[in-house]
Amino acid sequence: MTVPAVETSSTTVFTETCDVGVDLIDFFDPIPRSGPVPQLVCASITDWQPPRRFDLITCVHGRHYIGDRLGLLVRAATWLTDTGMFVADLDLTSIRLADGQPAGPRLTTALHGAGFTYDPRRHRVTRTGPRHVDLPYRYLGAEDRAGPNYTGQPAIHSIYDNH
Repeated sequence: MTVPAVETSSTTVFTETCDVGVDLIDFFDPIPRSGPVPQLVCASITDWQPPRRFDLITCVHGRHYIGDRLGLLVRAATWLTDTGMFVADLDLTSIRLADGQPAGPRLTTALHGAGFTYDPRRHRVTRTGPRHVDLPYRYLGAEDRAGPNYTGQPAIHSIYDNH
């Protein structure tokens, strides 16, 4: 969808936007809005394949309920344009090793090595630009009795084998 041109003193800039929203539950607001209409997709983000790459990918509270959180990071890194940015909330204390202990500093080091930045104060992981990422963790499953996370919302622990 093309938005009208914006005139500046030296150039004309055209912006094209197409917002895409993905949610597991088909509970989207049916009320038409003015302006660009987002493409709303009902699908599991764990196996959804985007039709194109994106300039911005955000995931705020949804990651608390995804089992394979690291797998989503790996996949989302390939969905970015060359200058695209990925921003997501991520509570590293909810990523556990098979013995039940948090993955801790080794995971932070692995994320940094894969080009991600992690802000522990904001519980936020970011990355700019596409990359095929290989993290040294294999997803084993999820523990649904983790209790509330740092936001107070019910959450799960994602369990990994560190190989």
